[in-house]
Amino acid sequence: MSELAKFLEVEGAVVEVRIAEVRGSSPREPGAFMLVRGTQIWGTVGGGQLEYMAMDEARMLARSGERFREMNVPLGPEIGQCCGGRVRLMLKELDDKGKAEIIAEEAKRLMGLPEVLILGAGHVGRALAYAFAPLPVRAKLIDSRAEELARAPNGTEKICTPLPEAELRKAGAGAAYIVATHEHSLDFLLTQEALARTDAAYVGMIGSKTKRAKFESWAGGGTGALMCPMAAAHKGDRRPEVIAAFVVAEVMMALTKAHSKELADE
Repeated sequence: MSELAKFLEVEGAVVEVRIAEVRGSSPREPGAFMLVRGTQIWGTVGGGQLEYMAMDEARMLARSGERFREMNVPLGPEIGQCCGGRVRLMLKELDDKGKAEIIAEEAKRLMGLPEVLILGAGHVGRALAYAFAPLPVRAKLIDSRAEELARAPNGTEKICTPLPEAELRKAGAGAAYIVATHEHSLDFLLTQEALARTDAAYVGMIGSKTKRAKFESWAGGGTGALMCPMAAAHKGDRRPEVIAAFVVAEVMMALTKAHSKELADE
């Protein structure tokens, strides 16, 4: 069961607060929403005073017996924010049908997120899974060792397979691939497979400049798109969690760039 479904199954009135319209600058885009149940919230419409006002209005709606309300909020000195724009919020109390629609909408959104395949569930792979967990991606941790996958964080999509290359081949367009297995030979094979995906947004292999040189010699060229060492500008700290933080930043920049190009091409 998803975190959203768990939130919605708890007793108590739930009010959806959704951004219906934006004029000028705002902290979130139209369609962004949050859910309010008493003092608990799920999601965000941008934080700050706007969100506090929306939460208060949602609680008043839940107590009023009404089903719908609307807010038109200037994001300026009047409320202590400096975005400079204006947002229109639509508030509604969710019935069972509304809750089901929200769950379906969120499931569709999640399926549309870019995939990040983490090939290898060792120390760095698990640290990457932790770091990607709160981000808008579908991270998949892939390994042949069930005992290593079992040590990954709850909620991580774990794939135990003796053929990780099969998962790589069936990934969607625009995915990111991070190769960090327990064997250099397997790293080389999987990295070659990832580079053959001409639609990859990012291909990275854990290792040094020496490892990259060995891979280039083994592969016979064609490795220009490869990031190895990954996050090379921030080398020096070898702790898995720190490595993961810098690699995640690099991957997210690549995914954002790829997404921006897709929008420009539409």
